[in-house]
Amino acid sequence: MAKDQTLSFLIRRFQEAGIQPRHKLGQNFLMDMNLQKLLVRRADIQETDIILEVGTGTGGVTVQMAPLARKVITVELDPQLFIMAGEELQDFENVVMLKMDILKNKNTLNPAVMDEIAKARQENPDSAWKLVANLPYNVATPIMSNLLGLPEPPKSMTVTIQKEVADRMTARPATKDYGALSVWFQSQAEVEIVRIMPPAVFFPPPKVHSAIVHVEFSAEKRSAVTDLTRFHEFVRAMFFHRRKFLRSELLSAFKGILEKPDVDEVLAALDFSGESRAEELGVAEMIRLCDAMWAKSEHVA
Repeated sequence: MAKDQTLSFLIRRFQEAGIQPRHKLGQNFLMDMNLQKLLVRRADIQETDIILEVGTGTGGVTVQMAPLARKVITVELDPQLFIMAGEELQDFENVVMLKMDILKNKNTLNPAVMDEIAKARQENPDSAWKLVANLPYNVATPIMSNLLGLPEPPKSMTVTIQKEVADRMTARPATKDYGALSVWFQSQAEVEIVRIMPPAVFFPPPKVHSAIVHVEFSAEKRSAVTDLTRFHEFVRAMFFHRRKFLRSELLSAFKGILEKPDVDEVLAALDFSGESRAEELGVAEMIRLCDAMWAKSEHVA
């Protein structure tokens, strides 16, 4: 099935198995074989790579990646799809199928999945690991954000996601899409929109356009971030109320720790206006502000 998953064939297989795509699980299957191949091709899978796939689906993308990689660890939550994909993947000895949720909760990855990746990396110390997936849209953002926050994140993430999320990841300062997600990803990686895709290339078609996105981790970029966890929390706090002035946002974030004169002193030292807004600051400026605010808070304490 996975070698020729036409829409009519897939619908027939779903009917035979009594499967209905589940909206609450973000199930939209990429039907265009050329776009599937583009996704895999842009991931640049090497024979030593360990691939994490989230959302095995019917196994269509998995079966293309397996011959290219050292190992594919593919995660599927839906028990019916897990069985269906297993029929297609049973001959691939380098594919490990996991029937579980990739997320333990919104802010934590499933330890069982991470243990499987750690085991594969330990057995293959020469291998890089990458995320390649048609991600379930309802959990795409927390999956990618949490993976990027790992001490050793994937070398790259090549995924299909909602176009609006892709726009936020790549947005520039002072634009409507620029926010915490933009800063988080651009502070650690190069982000590229590879292709915009209309709803019609999926089954069932989503209500929005989608995008193939390639995220290439940069150790050099990350080295500029002093404390990753602290920076992540700081960035989210800065964009919690988008239209608030920067001074007010900082006072809210450091309530009970710093007073207005403390915040004004930091802003003056950085030559930032208190009446500017967080969305006007570039990534480097946000890093400098985070470090300065925390240094001030530790000095006051």
